[in-house]
Amino acid sequence: MANSPASEPTPPAREQTRRKELGYFLLLAFGVWPVAAVGVVGGYGFLVWMYQIIAGPPGPPGH
Repeated sequence: MANSPASEPTPPAREQTRRKELGYFLLLAFGVWPVAAVGVVGGYGFLVWMYQIIAGPPGPPGH
């Protein structure tokens, strides 16, 4: 049963699956992850900016 021909995808189906996976990879690699990275870095910068507005700039205390 495990070696039945119906369990293996046919070559056109395998090619279609490979093409879908490539499309998903390209979407993640050049779409989702860059946007997420910019969002994380921008969010961190915003948090630092807000902290400095409340606590003052870094450095030694003024005299």
